[in-house]
Amino acid sequence: MTHPYKTREGGATVTIFVPYDCRNHCPFCVNKQEYAHAEGFSVEAILKSIAVMDEITPRCDFVFTGGEPFANLKALQRMLDAIPTTHKVYINTTFPVQPGCSAEEMIAFTERNRDKITCINISRHLTKYVEESPDEVVARIATPKRVNCVLYMDYPADELVDYAERWRKYNIPVQFRYDYTETTPENLYQEEGDKILADLKKRFTYKGLDGCRMRNGYHFDYKGLHMTYHKTLPYSTIVETGDDGVTYDILYDILIKQTGEIHSDWTGVKLDVDAYRKVVYEPYDLRVREGTIDF
Repeated sequence: MTHPYKTREGGATVTIFVPYDCRNHCPFCVNKQEYAHAEGFSVEAILKSIAVMDEITPRCDFVFTGGEPFANLKALQRMLDAIPTTHKVYINTTFPVQPGCSAEEMIAFTERNRDKITCINISRHLTKYVEESPDEVVARIATPKRVNCVLYMDYPADELVDYAERWRKYNIPVQFRYDYTETTPENLYQEEGDKILADLKKRFTYKGLDGCRMRNGYHFDYKGLHMTYHKTLPYSTIVETGDDGVTYDILYDILIKQTGEIHSDWTGVKLDVDAYRKVVYEPYDLRVREGTIDF
């Protein structure tokens, strides 16, 4: 930490890396290296860090990612149970086909936790990188749900409409995602030369754009299905001087690593927990920039 912290009202989003890996090797995954060495991975340490973050910002959002959160339902339940109901909770998952845990067990887990989980985000890409549970299983997830699709390198653009039809059948919203490792402050809002944006505008009805310093979303409609094209920077701290003349580290995401260690950025920077207890709050700068996103 080189400056005092600032974050949005409610607190920075806290992303929890579950302390167990997935069985997949998706080429765009930036988390896989996080699981190369499992020394020190600890549910107990994560539970302690959840309590710390809840104490400081009792209304921040929590996100479980991995690895694969659904690979260990017992551990995931313990971590979920440690988060009070003042927080929204999201889970990023492939909703995997895996030995020792059936689709029925995972569906039952979502039913038991429908009041705890705000939304489950399921990875389903145009190019199949993993063995996928059937779409009918995804549709049975008891919580609100969304499908995430990374449009990676030479993705098959001619399959976009069929992909939208696939999820319109179940009325499951879709979020298309840009390769985060390629995003910069200069191209975050740059539309000229953005092939993905052009491909989506050719095929779907563009509705509007929202965004902040860190990330944005272009919103589309396809026969009543809400779809978003999401771009975000590969780090989560913006350094900026405020109207008070003070230069702040403005935090959008805080990470609880598999060891329970708390970081202030995706780039390996540790959070100064005592300094974060004195964090300055500002209104969230996410806003609608054009059109409409509420449809």
